[in-house]
Amino acid sequence: MSEKYDQISTKPGFMKHNGGVLFRNVSDIKYEFKSKINENHLNVAGITHGGYLAALIDAGAGTAAHRVSNNAPCVTISLELKYISPSKIGDEIIGTVNILKKTKTLVFLNCELKCRENIIASASGVWKILKIEPSDLGPGG
Repeated sequence: MSEKYDQISTKPGFMKHNGGVLFRNVSDIKYEFKSKINENHLNVAGITHGGYLAALIDAGAGTAAHRVSNNAPCVTISLELKYISPSKIGDEIIGTVNILKKTKTLVFLNCELKCRENIIASASGVWKILKIEPSDLGPGG
């Protein structure tokens, strides 16, 4: 288990443009990621935009799929989200990813986003493991 979070948004791209994502391995099948909500992440109601939360989950869960697949590139096949509670500017959002199953070609996982111990979103998804050389690209650049 790593106590330290590492910045995974090191290359130009959507997630780096939006403040980046910090990530860490908790175990062989559990991972965490986090981000701090800033003004750019808000919708007109003054709460975190659902599209940003979806992108954050896709990047964090996609990185977990990438890591559990020996750093092989992975792409999202499906991602089902449920928005449960709001978050606002200044909140630190922490995502927890649990790998449910990994086959030769697919990764099945679930994810929860929390803020101050409140669940703000939950997700389940499937990632395709691409059959090309392992990389350190990670999702979202």
